[in-house]
Amino acid sequence: MSFKDVEDARKTLEASDYVATTEIATVVFLAAASEKPVLVEGPAGVGKTELAKALSTGLNRELIRLQCYEGLDEAKALYEWEYAKQLLYTQIVRDKISDVVAGAKTLTEAVDKISDQSDAFFSERFLLPRPLLQAISTPEPVVLLIDEVDKSDPEFEAFLLELLSDFQITIPELGTRRALHKPLVILTSNGFRDMSDALKRRCLHLYIDYPGPETEREIVRRRTPDLSDHLAEQMVLAMERIRRLDLKKKPSISETIDWAHALINLRMESLSKEAVLSTLNVICKYREDKERVQQNVDQVVNFG
Repeated sequence: MSFKDVEDARKTLEASDYVATTEIATVVFLAAASEKPVLVEGPAGVGKTELAKALSTGLNRELIRLQCYEGLDEAKALYEWEYAKQLLYTQIVRDKISDVVAGAKTLTEAVDKISDQSDAFFSERFLLPRPLLQAISTPEPVVLLIDEVDKSDPEFEAFLLELLSDFQITIPELGTRRALHKPLVILTSNGFRDMSDALKRRCLHLYIDYPGPETEREIVRRRTPDLSDHLAEQMVLAMERIRRLDLKKKPSISETIDWAHALINLRMESLSKEAVLSTLNVICKYREDKERVQQNVDQVVNFG
């Protein structure tokens, strides 16, 4: 299923409670139409992963997620052989193995006879698919989320290039597997390291920054409907001012939502200086950031 147009893509995302800008909806539409992956970059917590989840929900497709990390290798991303299961089966059929090697006069002959039966132990029943193989093997199209790809090693990024170009995987024992349906691929990056030009060429690019006040108000309204419009307005304005400060980690949208829930639970009706100071632990993750906001709290809550 593709989208009819950009507006259809936007409505699909919003039906999944994802507030999409025109730019986001346009990139999503083009990605679905061209079957190209999307590399989504931006600060942590601005909705990159949520975009993939919203697409999965809106398109009614399974979401397959590969969480990247330093040291991730092909085996963890592609497939593994279930060696314990192979060993178990070997023990169960050991009498048959005796029949196979019967008549062998030397150890070499016995090994050759067993080798002739290797296909029995390197077959589908012993194959453990990992996310990338799952994504191209499913009978229905899926959304493939390759999350925080910037945390993987450059060698793994290079390996991804073949998959993203041809959507096929080679298993030496079984041959080449081609995608039954090309997945809709979303790669996310928090800027831990720069992605290669080769990877970027294969993807549409989307940068998601901290939202503007209007967009953030709409997100807050959807995610915390019990929050009054007055308090939501003050909170979003205060959050915008906090992000302008020289902080080690600027609060993300997820912190905005957590802050809204905290204010609801504390039954706050307006965002006073005391309200901000008492809830800073919700939005500031570093002591120095908390101290910086404390020093500028009068500016933060100056609603005039």
